Amino acid sequence: MGYLDNTSITVDAILTKRGRELLARGDGSFRITQFALADDEVDYTLFNESHPNGSQYYGEAIENMPLLEAIPDENNIMIHKLVTLPRGTTKLPIVTANVSKIQLSLGATTSVNPNTLNFQGLANVTEPGGYLATIADRRLLVADEGVGSAAASSTARPFSNSALSETIRGTSFSLTAINSTTLFGSNTKLLTTLTLEGVDSGARVTIPVEITKEVIATSNTQGVTGVTLT
Repeated sequence: MGYLDNTSITVDAILTKRGRELLARGDGSFRITQFALADDEVDYTLFNESHPNGSQYYGEAIENMPLLEAIPDENNIMIHKLVTLPRGTTKLPIVTANVSKIQLSLGATTSVNPNTLNFQGLANVTEPGGYLATIADRRLLVADEGVGSAAASSTARPFSNSALSETIRGTSFSLTAINSTTLFGSNTKLLTTLTLEGVDSGARVTIPVEITKEVIATSNTQGVTGVTLT
């Protein structure tokens, strides 16, 4: 990661591995159809309404801040995306879920059902476009599936041994923990996170995920199913 020279207008773009594959085809399949904006590097506490030179200089410190160089890691860049909300909106949408923390034993499965508060003036709704669910370390799940009309097709995992993230889409999600102890080593549990983002609202919430090495008896409590391994 580095800083860009912000004395002039700069567009810094990089391609993901998938983007480079499409560009290399040379058949027109590489097309940019969507983009997002974020303000990760902006410190709004520097906005100074007491600046001695007047209102034109209130944001001078912010405008002179260095810009971050683009990196292809969604866990460290574009965390605070900008969203467009209807005029007159007085409350920001908030994504919630039926669980505040996910704890799974080996091979256990759970369902995650997100909802959005303050969306289009409604108290608690499922967004029409669904949600994006990003597991930070996809090695810890043998399956993560989107459910509902907004669900996207599951994709193959070419790098199952690498600690990479994976994003799926749906109105709810089914997660199944690994059933092997290979990754644990001397650890009794493995930790990662699940980030839920509303497609329409842009609101997001991050839920801690804990996979335990302990084997439990078969049970079904509040949507979480455990398995017995021998």
